[in-house]
Amino acid sequence: MASLNVGNLGEYLREQRRTAQLSLRQLAEAAGVSNPYLSQIERGLRKPSAEVLQQVAKALRISAETLYVRAGILDEKEREELETRAVILADPSINERQKQVLLQIYDSFRKENAAEAAEATEGDRRAEGDDTPDAERRPAS
Repeated sequence: MASLNVGNLGEYLREQRRTAQLSLRQLAEAAGVSNPYLSQIERGLRKPSAEVLQQVAKALRISAETLYVRAGILDEKEREELETRAVILADPSINERQKQVLLQIYDSFRKENAAEAAEATEGDRRAEGDDTPDAERRPAS
């Protein structure tokens, strides 16, 4: 997981707030946080919690996952997976059983692709002459 990058987050929040044509005070009120606290987040002086980011995202009508990635709470791959799941679950044209089946298929494809990628990596190592199995590898100190 990445470290918190609150400066980048603050710049992004300010840009989103201005795009939404909201004053700092209006956004703070809509998100249920204090005006000074939101100002400190925008200036990169505070590290907001995931809960605060979710409230701000809701007030700005943007994805909370995007803010989590900007803050370093979530990496890009995790965000993409969560958004895919959210789209499937939000689709009103399919029923709950169909949604669960789709999610199971999605999970099985992700596991299959991860296993294939791991096998390819192992094959590359062996081709380079490194026969040490992954289970025997120790991280460097």
